[in-house]
Amino acid sequence: MKIDKKIIEELVGYLKEFNLSEIEYADGTRKVKVSRAMNNSSIISAEVNKKKTIVENNGTNVTSPIVGTAYLAPEPGAKKFVEIGQKVKKGQTIMIVEAMKTMNHVPSTENGTVSKIFVKDGEP
Repeated sequence: MKIDKKIIEELVGYLKEFNLSEIEYADGTRKVKVSRAMNNSSIISAEVNKKKTIVENNGTNVTSPIVGTAYLAPEPGAKKFVEIGQKVKKGQTIMIVEAMKTMNHVPSTENGTVSKIFVKDGEP
């Protein structure tokens, strides 16, 4: 089976552009799966429309590892996970991102104080 390098290059581009850990493509006769190891200690800056971001006062961006719908509270009408000015601890859930009917908790990457929230509740 001959593999089209353009397809692989395009898939690798999507991995980088959307900060994905894995992507799969199938055209009926063949299937290509490309994956990469994710470095959890690095923070990738992205446009707000592409990623969901909350900034802590020390300048650390907390970016969702996936694209989806952002929820700032555990359920409608509930208290938000964080508010501007609130102190947070490393590992504390600061929002949920729903992708493919799965709720993914996004934790704070370090201790700090929330200085700005770039997404609105329910924003895709």
